[in-house]
Amino acid sequence: MDAGPSGTGESAGRGGVTGPGGFRAAGVAAGIKQGSAADLALVVNDGPRREAAGLFTTNRVKAAPVLWSEQVLRERRLRAVVLNSGGANACTGPEGFQDTHATAEKVAEELGIGAIDVAVCSTGLIGQRLPMDAVSSGVSTAVAELADSERSATEAATAVLTTDTRPKQAFREHGTGFSVGGMVKGAGMIAPNLATMLAVVTTDAAVDGDTLNAALRRAAGRTFERLDVDGGTSTNDTVLLLSSGASGVAPEAGELTELLTEVCHDLVRQLQYDAEGATKAIDITVRGALRESDAVHLARLVAEDNLVGTALFGSDPNWGRIAMAVGRSGVEMDEYRMDIAANGVTLYSKGAPVVDRSEVDLSGREIEIVIDLGLGEHETTVLTTDLSHGYVEENSAYSS
Repeated sequence: MDAGPSGTGESAGRGGVTGPGGFRAAGVAAGIKQGSAADLALVVNDGPRREAAGLFTTNRVKAAPVLWSEQVLRERRLRAVVLNSGGANACTGPEGFQDTHATAEKVAEELGIGAIDVAVCSTGLIGQRLPMDAVSSGVSTAVAELADSERSATEAATAVLTTDTRPKQAFREHGTGFSVGGMVKGAGMIAPNLATMLAVVTTDAAVDGDTLNAALRRAAGRTFERLDVDGGTSTNDTVLLLSSGASGVAPEAGELTELLTEVCHDLVRQLQYDAEGATKAIDITVRGALRESDAVHLARLVAEDNLVGTALFGSDPNWGRIAMAVGRSGVEMDEYRMDIAANGVTLYSKGAPVVDRSEVDLSGREIEIVIDLGLGEHETTVLTTDLSHGYVEENSAYSS
C-alpha cells in the first residue's frame, strides 16, 4: 500500500487545475446551497489549444448535465467547465435539461464563446431543479473572479464539495516541461464505472484530442475505475481532461499517460481517505487470477461486501468472511490453492488457517488485504473503505 494522498501533488506552491499553464478558475457562493458556502466553480481554458476528453457514468439514469456534456464532448474540444454543488439536476425532466443548456449559454455569453464549448457538471440531491437565478448570477460572479492562481484553484475545488470534508487537488510536472493538474469531489455513491464523481483534470501538453482521449481512458482504467466505496454508481459521474497546449511541449503518448495516471491516482487516494464515515483506507489486491476480469470482479465484490466492511471497521481480521466472498464471486478458484493475507500476515493458505487472527494488527488507518488465487498471472488492486457507524448515520440523514 502506498503512502496516503498528498493533497497538493509534488510541486509545493502550485497545484490543482491552474497548475498547468493556460488555465484560470474561480469558486464562488452563488446561493444554490443554503447559507454562504461556495457552490459554483468555473474552469476556463485560455489555449492556445482547446482539446478535451471525457468519461461519464454508466448508470442508465443520467443527469441532465451528463447528457449535455456527452454531446459537447463529441468534438473533443472544450473552452470551459462550469460545476455546481447543492443540486444534481438529475431526474428533473426536460426542464432540467433546459436548465443545463441555459447554464452553458450563460457561461458562453459571459466569456464570448459558443455554448457547445462549455461542459456542465452538477452534484447534490437527485430530483430537484436548480435555482436558475442563483446559477446565472453565480456564473457572472465567477467570470469576474477568474484567475490562474493556486488560491483560485482551491476555491474552485471547494465550491464543488457536498459531503466531502476538504477540497481535493493534485499536480505533477514532467521533466520535459509539461504538467498535469486536477481537482475532484466525491465522498459517497462511488463505484468504478467509467468515472467516479466529478473530476476536472488539466494539462498544458500540446496534444490532439485522440491522444488525450486515449490517455484519459488508460489512466482512468488504473485509477478512477479501481475505487469502490459503496458500490453505488452516481447519476452524475464525470471526469473531464482539458489540454491548453500552453507549454508548447508535445510529449510522447506514454509520457502523458504516465503523468496523468500519477495525478489521477493521487486524486483517487484523496477520495478514498475522505469517503463518508470512513475510518479505514483499504486496498484489496487479487493475484493469481486466470483473467484480469476475474481479478477486478473479485476485488470489487470483496470491497463491496458488507460483512467484510463491518469486520474491518472493527479491526477484525476475519478471513472467513473474505473466503466466503471469494467463493460466491463466480470466478474460477480452488480453495486448496488460495491464500489470504492481511497487512502482510498470511491467515489462510491452501484450505486451512495458518496463524491465529490475533497475530494481525488492523487497528491502524491503512489495511491491505491480499487474495492469491494461485491459478494464473493476472492481478489488480481495488481501493475501498470500511462500513462504519458514521457511513450509515451520514447516509440515513443525507438531504442536501
